[in-house]
Amino acid sequence: MRKVLVLEDEDNIRSFVVINLKRAGYYTIEASSGEEALEKLKRNPDVKVALLDVMLPGIDGFEVCRRIRGNNSKIGIIMLTARSQEMDKVTGLMTGADDYVTKPFSPAELTARVDALYRRAGGDTPADSGEISQPPFLLNTRNRTLEKNGVRIKLTQVEYSVIKLFMDNPGKALSREEILEAVWGRDYYGEVKIVDVNIRRLRIKVEDDPTSPTYITTVWGYGYKWGF
Repeated sequence: MRKVLVLEDEDNIRSFVVINLKRAGYYTIEASSGEEALEKLKRNPDVKVALLDVMLPGIDGFEVCRRIRGNNSKIGIIMLTARSQEMDKVTGLMTGADDYVTKPFSPAELTARVDALYRRAGGDTPADSGEISQPPFLLNTRNRTLEKNGVRIKLTQVEYSVIKLFMDNPGKALSREEILEAVWGRDYYGEVKIVDVNIRRLRIKVEDDPTSPTYITTVWGYGYKWGF
């Protein structure tokens, strides 16, 4: 069963989202507040993707995202926002979201985003098997985990996909567009800026000093390189 959580306090928007997800073959779990969403996630640990509205009564979507990420690094998270300011997008991604959709959005766009994130969360594809060792890092492609000096680093599924792309291409300069297509898919509707924000998030997790990165280095005017 392909479960998706839909957190949206406006009934008409939530109904619109739910109807289109059901048409695409998803089983939807609805919530109208952050507190309700967190409680329903506890009762449905097999949810693979969560759609979180930013503006909510009580705790907002950013805080819900933080709390989910505190307990679950695997679930895919898409922020729904009526605001298009750059800072809102960056805030959502830095709190642990994988993607964002700005209202109003088309059913095709929303479904495509959910489909892509569900696939990255491992919902439709069998797990890979094996390991990639590039000391001090060890990537286990069977259970999709990363260790640094034997210590597990918690990654979202998008972060895992980015790291795997880097470790599959050590020393190769990858353009932002290459990373975007490889991780988010060639039909991704969003902006290339999402690559930069995820790199910033990854550096916080993998670098000894994120302000002076040695593993994920910037290739100015082009993209990034896994520094091996």
